[in-house]
Amino acid sequence: MSNNMKNIEFEKPSYSEWQDAAIKALKGKPFESLLTKTSEGITLEPLYTQESLVAKLGEELDKQVATIRSLQNNEAFRVAQQIYADTSEAFFAQLEDGLARGNEVVTIDSRMKFEWTEEVLAQLATYFSEYSFKITVENSNDPLLAVFDKIAVNQRETVNGFVVSKDPISLNEYPSVRSVGVDTTVYHNEGANAVQELAYALALAAKYANQEENFEVFAKKFYVSFAVDTQFFTEIAKLRAFKVLWKAFSSAYGVSNCVKVPTIAETSLRSFSKLDVYVNLLRSANEALSGLIGGADVFTVHPHDALTKPTDQSVRIARNVSLILKEETNVLKVIDPAGGSYFIESLTADFAKEAWALFLEIEAAGGIDAYTASGKLTEEIEKSYQARIKAVQTRKQSLIGTNIYANPTDVLESETNPAFAAIKRIAKPFEQLRAEMTAANMKTGILALGTLKSSKPRADFVSGFLNTVGLVPEKSEPVATAEEALAWLNTTEATYVVISGNDDDTKELLPAILAGKPANVIVDVAGKFKDEEEAWLANGLNGFIFAGQNIIEKLNSVFASMKEVQR
Repeated sequence: MSNNMKNIEFEKPSYSEWQDAAIKALKGKPFESLLTKTSEGITLEPLYTQESLVAKLGEELDKQVATIRSLQNNEAFRVAQQIYADTSEAFFAQLEDGLARGNEVVTIDSRMKFEWTEEVLAQLATYFSEYSFKITVENSNDPLLAVFDKIAVNQRETVNGFVVSKDPISLNEYPSVRSVGVDTTVYHNEGANAVQELAYALALAAKYANQEENFEVFAKKFYVSFAVDTQFFTEIAKLRAFKVLWKAFSSAYGVSNCVKVPTIAETSLRSFSKLDVYVNLLRSANEALSGLIGGADVFTVHPHDALTKPTDQSVRIARNVSLILKEETNVLKVIDPAGGSYFIESLTADFAKEAWALFLEIEAAGGIDAYTASGKLTEEIEKSYQARIKAVQTRKQSLIGTNIYANPTDVLESETNPAFAAIKRIAKPFEQLRAEMTAANMKTGILALGTLKSSKPRADFVSGFLNTVGLVPEKSEPVATAEEALAWLNTTEATYVVISGNDDDTKELLPAILAGKPANVIVDVAGKFKDEEEAWLANGLNGFIFAGQNIIEKLNSVFASMKEVQR
């Protein structure tokens, strides 16, 4: 029997056959309902096959795969754990501890609370002579850059690392230090999407390449830096697409043998929250795996409490995320592990195509500086940011612990790490409104109509809705009559109450409830009632709470009404 099973072959269905089966399963819904759009405007298919991918890319598929594999560096995903310290003594203690526990790249943001004195710089120079590094500086006058004056002349040729700055830094005596980089995290933290980040990277590369004597000199100094967000496959495709774009970019400068350039990356802080901070750890692990699979050469995992004040423990946990992924996933044993995935290859090609088109548009406008000065770049990023934040506030995109499954008793940290304060985090509106609601000690309630079984689904939804800004509503026992409902409304301390029941119970009881409710209680209804909406609003109903609604807009409106009632 087992031998017969081994010999059985199943016929491989075609895409059209699968599509016919899907349409039948949709029971009248159009097939197009299975298509989704990314924030970059890319249409995602419900199924990717070799047949459809070859039809889309043809011979370009093999070229894409070959390009990505040829540009992968041998030393991939080196651990670059950033150092956080208030004193120079603590700084060097953490530096030593990190190197002893698996850190591979000394990673420093110059914005420290202590001063970069001559003594501190001299001590740091001994590490730069021995280890690779990644330092982030504000400009060419940054005091941290004086560390390079402390390194012996005969050692300078072998010193290797990265200098991250808004503008290129000149370090002519250090041929192995890459100091001409494109830091796309600046755009990422403002809200840019993957296509925009890739296009801006090319536009800045074009600017810097034109400032050097030749392309080869430029390429040896160049690197690119990305932040990796929570959209797992998008970020893998983004990192892969840059290699495809770099090949095309080099070819435009007449370079046939493309020079490998390092990709340094870090976990995204725009998706971090001060609420339920351990979820940030899960986000970071997800993002780090994207970076590993996508081919990042150097990677920084930010601690889960980076927005406030990291501890020795959180720094160690963040470092271990990279170490565990490197050691236990076996991803590094494969060159381009995502290569050949029909979905990721398609997404990579789409990103490369769209980013190249935007890059050409920027060049036609006079280059990145002219494009920025025109306001077009800011306009594009703001549009992307607004789309992203709307998706979170309407729950089309989940931000666990913030817009869904929020813990209302979680204490919001008031301290903010100044280095990350300006990032346009999508959780920030929830945090701000929670702080205001908590300070005002607003009282809310849920009035359940009918039976527990019939009222619970909407009551639970409303409770979760209010929890996102720290509100814990007082819940009534289910009531069967308008008299019972009014009795509860007259005894509750809540100034804002959401009535939750099934459609039939709500339609039956609400008119009488509105007629007799206390004047100082604001009443909303859970659900959509299009036919009754006009009449109910005219008779004293404040509004509605329902799925797909903008949480922040709704609760800001409620907060304003509650403050008005309390005056």
